[in-house]
Amino acid sequence: MSEWVDFRELKQQVSIAQVLASYGIQLQRVRKDYLRGRCPLPTHGSAQSRESFGVELRKNVWACHSASCCQARRGRVGGNILDLVAYLEGCSMREAALRLHAQRGVWWGGGVADPLVSKGTKVGDRGEEPAELSFRLRVSAGHRYVEQRGVHPETAARFGVGFYAGSGFLRNRIVFPIHDSRGRLVAYAGRSLDGAEPRYLFPPGFRKSQVLFNLHRAVDRVAGPPQPAIVVEGFFDCLKVHQAGYGSVVALMGTSVSEAQEKLLLDRFPELILMLDGDEAGQRASQQWAERLRPRISLCLARLPPGRQPDQLSTDQIQQILRGAHTAHPGE
Repeated sequence: MSEWVDFRELKQQVSIAQVLASYGIQLQRVRKDYLRGRCPLPTHGSAQSRESFGVELRKNVWACHSASCCQARRGRVGGNILDLVAYLEGCSMREAALRLHAQRGVWWGGGVADPLVSKGTKVGDRGEEPAELSFRLRVSAGHRYVEQRGVHPETAARFGVGFYAGSGFLRNRIVFPIHDSRGRLVAYAGRSLDGAEPRYLFPPGFRKSQVLFNLHRAVDRVAGPPQPAIVVEGFFDCLKVHQAGYGSVVALMGTSVSEAQEKLLLDRFPELILMLDGDEAGQRASQQWAERLRPRISLCLARLPPGRQPDQLSTDQIQQILRGAHTAHPGE
């Protein structure tokens, strides 16, 4: 059944500043209600046109005066938030409206003013890590799907993981709160229950490469000797390893590791244990990362059975594999 969206109401309730921030678009404030900078649209084909993209905050509109950009849009200089999302996403106006409608009450906190739009700052400029969220989702802990994945209710409650039945693009998904290195809530990710694609959804504009899932808990250890960081790929991997008794576990939220994630680990831990998936992609990534980091930090590899993931293993199996983790050597 198709969903009806009031375009006019949507354009009144969602500010263009919120849209810019959600996509990480950086613009400089040149007047009180006017921002300007490089054009972020895929229709922009000119390398010479600088600072051609302008935004009128009060009117909630945008424009790009580059000839190449206007030509690609059949002479249209600019538009409103629906036009902007449609061009950024390469979708229809209706699809853009549906996306904005779904995200309005979740990613933007139900209309909370965007704190990034202030004098002397750039819209979407969030520094090394994303900005803190101004809202919290209400989730139902102890969902059957989470238990089927082998995660105890106590573990799910500790991580704030649960089923979200509210409105927005995370509706009817298992959500995972994501924090930055200081423990500030910066995003929610949602996992489909039936395996439908995309299995995991992240907020538009959120750069997961800037954070590590569970880092704030992993470094907040009881006084004692420094612990190595156990690095896994996914959310459920992290929960299962933590549940097995290893609190200093973090997840990349993917297979690849960014420079920002690398720095977060090297600055906080004396040793790393790579426990990526046992498939070809995971093992190849482990070896490549080990070769790159071996001169800079003590690093071990935890070998998983071929094709297996940490979240598919029992506590005994996880403990046995980590006890047998060995120092990475070239060519292994």
